Amino acid sequence: MAMQLIDRQVLYTGRKISLELRHYQPPEGGRRHTREVVVHPGAVVILPILDDQHILLIRTRRYAVEESLLELPAGTLEKGELPINCAGRELLEETGYLAQRLAPLGSFYASPGVLSERLYAFAAYDLQRHRQMLEEGEEIEVSAVLLDEAVDMIRSGAIADGKTIATILSYVMFHRDKGVMKTNEAPDSERIGLVDERK
Repeated sequence: MAMQLIDRQVLYTGRKISLELRHYQPPEGGRRHTREVVVHPGAVVILPILDDQHILLIRTRRYAVEESLLELPAGTLEKGELPINCAGRELLEETGYLAQRLAPLGSFYASPGVLSERLYAFAAYDLQRHRQMLEEGEEIEVSAVLLDEAVDMIRSGAIADGKTIATILSYVMFHRDKGVMKTNEAPDSERIGLVDERK
């Protein structure tokens, strides 16, 4: 049986995350156990489909590991924000492309041993070129690559970002050959009409 949460201490609260100590009691009693948890509101990762063969990747500086990584566009959910709306917003901000359709690919936890973040993956279709809306301090370069080349980059280690690896391989394994790339067969619930009001 799962241990019961009996107390939590918030040690730090930042702009995106907080750090908690959570105290648990086994159901049969006995010694308490403490877990360190990074609490995160959740995020999205987007696979932008340019055409039947090409996708968009970004190169961004990740100061936590002091490296510039090849990734898919991604971003943190704002309070009360639906994942599909966040995906459209982040895609436009980071790449300058506006998606006319977003199709969900699934969701997964980033690192559930210490982090509560759940990631929602989407494929983005019918892309229209606008302009990037980078936040202050963001360093992002956008490039178009062959989807098969991206898979080779995963194999070689050139792509080392976990959410990017999970989303690309999930798409290739479970969605690519099942008609997901057909942009004219989408249900209305997958079509979006995001408007760039910051021009």
